[in-house]
Amino acid sequence: MSTVSMIVWNEFLNDARVLKEAQTLQSSGFQVVVHALHTPGVTQERETLDGGVKVVRVAKNPFWKLRKRRYLEAGKKSATNPEQKPPQAQKPATPPPETFQRQLLKLIARLSTHAGLAFQLVRSRPAAIHAHDVNVLPTAWLAAKLARVPLVYDAHEISTDREGYKAFRRLVGWIEKTLMPGAAGTITTTEARAKFFARAYGIPRPLVLQNRPRLVKASGSNRIREELGLSEPWPIVLYQGGLQPGRGLPRLVEGAASVPNAYFVFIGGGRQERELHGLSERLGLAERVRFIPTVALAELPSYTASADIGVQPIENTCLNHFTTDSNKLFEYVIAGLPVVASQLPEISRVVRQHDLGLLVPPGDTAALAEAIQRLVEDPERRAHYRDQAATAAQSLNWESQEQGLIDLYARVLPASRAGATQR
Repeated sequence: MSTVSMIVWNEFLNDARVLKEAQTLQSSGFQVVVHALHTPGVTQERETLDGGVKVVRVAKNPFWKLRKRRYLEAGKKSATNPEQKPPQAQKPATPPPETFQRQLLKLIARLSTHAGLAFQLVRSRPAAIHAHDVNVLPTAWLAAKLARVPLVYDAHEISTDREGYKAFRRLVGWIEKTLMPGAAGTITTTEARAKFFARAYGIPRPLVLQNRPRLVKASGSNRIREELGLSEPWPIVLYQGGLQPGRGLPRLVEGAASVPNAYFVFIGGGRQERELHGLSERLGLAERVRFIPTVALAELPSYTASADIGVQPIENTCLNHFTTDSNKLFEYVIAGLPVVASQLPEISRVVRQHDLGLLVPPGDTAALAEAIQRLVEDPERRAHYRDQAATAAQSLNWESQEQGLIDLYARVLPASRAGATQR
């Protein structure tokens, strides 16, 4: 059985896209090994998932014990300070100043992690190496050269124009321009992104695998209502995903003030979590704007299906957002939710083609609130969009596109086997 070794720069705990790709290749006859980051006390260094996908994790920071000791010492100091606020009332600790020594330590730790990942990739004796996103592309490229096997690159984002990547834009562009043309296969998430990569780097248009969920039947339930103790019979307006800048989430909280007879529920965590909590409290919305921490992938469909309206208010802050079609949009569809979404090209194409809900100009709080209110006060309209979602779910699922991934590997791997024969 040929091995496909994947690499990600995360702990591989809630990465739905990578998990689905790994499962597809595993079920088609490959042994898939996902190489990820290890956080002691949180993840296992090695495990085998249901279906046979193996996971090998490498510690992200070899100095984690030292850092943990420093935090414990800081905690002891704060405990002896009677004027200091209790931990739950404090803001996250401010990192120490970035001295040269600290920067050097971080660089060594990061390079050590990449070296460990590269070693494990080669050690797995793969037939192909599959890199998920640009932050592991150089490591995957090096390992592929050492193992003399083909490289497959899956660009989940346009990282040259992406929230939080401004400082690395030139470096990312250089890495992709240098390494992407040499990949035996390339993949991305939308047609617009495929067109971008083809034009930017002079490569054949990548295979498009949208971030669709598997087709699962999540029967309607009251999971959100019961878990949060929501007493009123109002519709539940749901946003699920990372609570990150540029996703229109403060506008969604502000819009809740104009939609009085509805609950607004956020499922997920991220950099804006505290900001959103504070905003809802300042606006007097804490009873109607509620939060649920990140839930396991296997549990998410039952939460989604227990809502009434799904919202994707992402803003047009960068090319990456402009070209997205959003995994949460497809998750809402599979769960049978009517949607209110930003009027961006790829999102609009899906919503209009399947008549799934209402589109609003990105960044327009009033329009967002008005669209949500229209659905909240019109059960018949919601029922229509639910029926449309049920129909669309039969085609907008992972199973309907996964053959493309299998076909890509059928093209890539003959060269690998030939190379192995020559060795």
